[in-house]
Amino acid sequence: MNFLLASIPSPHSGVFHILGRPIHLYGLMLLLAIVACIWLTWVRWKRLGGDPDLVLRVAVWGVAAGIVGARAYHDITSWNEVPNHWWGAFAVWQGGLGVWGGIFLGCVVGAWIVHRAGASVYLFMDAVAPGLLLAQGIGRWGNYFNQELYGKPTSLPWGLKIDFEHRVPQYLGNTTFHPTFLYEFIYDSIGVGLLLFIGWRFRIRPPALFALYVSYYCFGRFFEELLRVDPSHHFLGLRINAWVSIVLFVLSTAFFIWWQFIRGGEEAPGDVGRRRVEPTGPAMAVPKGRVR
Repeated sequence: MNFLLASIPSPHSGVFHILGRPIHLYGLMLLLAIVACIWLTWVRWKRLGGDPDLVLRVAVWGVAAGIVGARAYHDITSWNEVPNHWWGAFAVWQGGLGVWGGIFLGCVVGAWIVHRAGASVYLFMDAVAPGLLLAQGIGRWGNYFNQELYGKPTSLPWGLKIDFEHRVPQYLGNTTFHPTFLYEFIYDSIGVGLLLFIGWRFRIRPPALFALYVSYYCFGRFFEELLRVDPSHHFLGLRINAWVSIVLFVLSTAFFIWWQFIRGGEEAPGDVGRRRVEPTGPAMAVPKGRVR
């Protein structure tokens, strides 16, 4: 296999020009990720009987809030990496977006828009879950173009070549590193397929699928954090984001088990909005005849 793939090359620049204007590939990947999320959510929400225009309204406000939340999370947890300029806190084109802050604030604002529209917030959360995971996977390609957030040195044939000026100080003598962006892209892509299959095959009580998405992502993100070598604050020997992954995994998994398998009642609060579509797959931990 070594003769098939000696290493993965990195682009020497994350910027190209059109008519003399710079186009940052990091931002382009974010835009592509947003479009993919909107498309998949639009398809799923329409199939559930929802108004597809609502997806666009949620996207306008949710994406804006998500970018603000993601940058704020990065600025708070990695303040030492913020460029020392007045615009440093806003320099998303240089990388530096925390997925936790983006998902949190984006979902809060999006839920508010859905609630004001009179639709089911829980059902919309399940509709958007695969799209969010798809967007996270696509967005990681921005790290590739910026040559950032890679893993430990490796001699594996798929090692990622990193230019000298982009290497972290302790590994200046190494040339190839674990391509964590690629690992997460593959992992997230598989997760999108799993979420779509589970949502189609089983009767899920909203927002249990969203909780499952959080658990799935956090599980993989924890192991990714064990590989990454970019600067990070630590607590008890683990990177902060590793601890965030652990806490969110425990909470979301516990919620999924309780909500899907244990909680009784004829229907979950907020489950039923103005629109409802009965599932076609077999029941999953919900007695036959009950409203999910």
